[in-house]
Amino acid sequence: MAEAVEITREIFDHANEERYVDKTLPGINEDVVRKISASKNEPEWMLQKRLQSLRIFQESKLPNWGPNLENLNLNEITYYINPDEKSHATKWEDVPEDIRKTFEKLGIPEAEKNALAGAGSQYESITAYHNLKEEWAKKGVIFEDMDEALKKYPGLVKEYFMTKCVPINDHKFASLHSSVWSGGTFIYVPKNVKVTVPLQAYFRMNAKKSGQFEHTLIIADEGSEVQYIEGCSNPLFKDAYNLHAGCVEIYVKKNAKVRYTSMESWSKKTFNLNTKRAIVSKDGVIEWINGNTGSNTTMLYPCSLLTEPGAKCESIGIAYAGEGQNQDTGMKVIHLASNTNSTIISKSISKDGGITSYRGLLKVVKGAKNIKSNVQCDALMMDNKSQSNTFPTMEIKENDNVDIAHEATVGKIGQDQIFYLMSRGLSEEEATKMIVRGFMEPVSKQLPLEYAIEFNRLIELEMEGSLG
Repeated sequence: MAEAVEITREIFDHANEERYVDKTLPGINEDVVRKISASKNEPEWMLQKRLQSLRIFQESKLPNWGPNLENLNLNEITYYINPDEKSHATKWEDVPEDIRKTFEKLGIPEAEKNALAGAGSQYESITAYHNLKEEWAKKGVIFEDMDEALKKYPGLVKEYFMTKCVPINDHKFASLHSSVWSGGTFIYVPKNVKVTVPLQAYFRMNAKKSGQFEHTLIIADEGSEVQYIEGCSNPLFKDAYNLHAGCVEIYVKKNAKVRYTSMESWSKKTFNLNTKRAIVSKDGVIEWINGNTGSNTTMLYPCSLLTEPGAKCESIGIAYAGEGQNQDTGMKVIHLASNTNSTIISKSISKDGGITSYRGLLKVVKGAKNIKSNVQCDALMMDNKSQSNTFPTMEIKENDNVDIAHEATVGKIGQDQIFYLMSRGLSEEEATKMIVRGFMEPVSKQLPLEYAIEFNRLIELEMEGSLG
């Protein structure tokens, strides 16, 4: 993808003329929820789940910790926009021209052709394109957007959708998501099927003061493997905020492996309040790779529930905060069984007064023995105006052969480093970029080459102030 598309400010900041065939009024109430459900012709049980979630949302309070959310006016957000009657295309030429050109600028069709087993692209609240290559469909792999999955596989969706993994009462924004969700991704990988190339979905907001609430549900059956990559972006509106409150639920069955990668490039007027969680069974592996750039405020703490012996979690992520940005990210791992282990690597970069925070939870329940966990938090501050915080929480209820390590470092780019590289012929800007790339290497080397190049470029654009 990186070879086909030059990553510039324009591909993110451009906005198409807003149009729609269906749109709710700003704000959230029962009429809005019923309209969303009716527009999709959903079964009664999903409507009732939405309405129950709405009641919980209305009764819940905003978090009294973490970043300040006072600029988020939930009554100004439009929760559902259908931009075109044409949706769910399986050929790019069938996607409406303005929407197709947006995804072409982002490199999605080229990436699908060269490096993916399947691709989906959501625009506003509706999936514009979704396709799985035939060789994987023949092996029983299901790759659909959530709206289509609800129609085609209602039993599976009803069993797994916001039941055990992320309950609808988990927190205020989970309840909000459950009441207004639209689009997203549904993946089912049959027993012992290993999808050797990634699946990808890209989510794009376009309208001012809008929200996106896609739902991702991944079920990796026993002995299966799958890699899934999500990307997202929206234009910068200097006089208006947008909201993203998606949800990711991952079920890793016995001896299965899931790698979930998220590259988030929301604008600096977007609140990114996402919920991500995995339930990992015996000898299963969940790998989280998270890159967070853009957004005004991010609150994101993927959670892994290691429920049976041999379950494993590996998480690596990086967050960048520039002027006016607050990136509050982290990881939660709950060891519910013996012989489970986890590794968490968190990296952050702050510049021009930006704030980054690692907020984590490591929990070992009573009776869970032979536990190994290592948490490493590294922060790089580019100047004296920026902030980096670490808020680790550890709840260890078992003392029998429990090995827990936590390390946190905060550093600044030293002038001696800059001077040394400049003495080798680099400019100050080039030297700074080289140091930052070295700092990010543990994250970028986990990505496919095309995505690593793209991610490095995104960070460079942020450092240049090129994303607004």
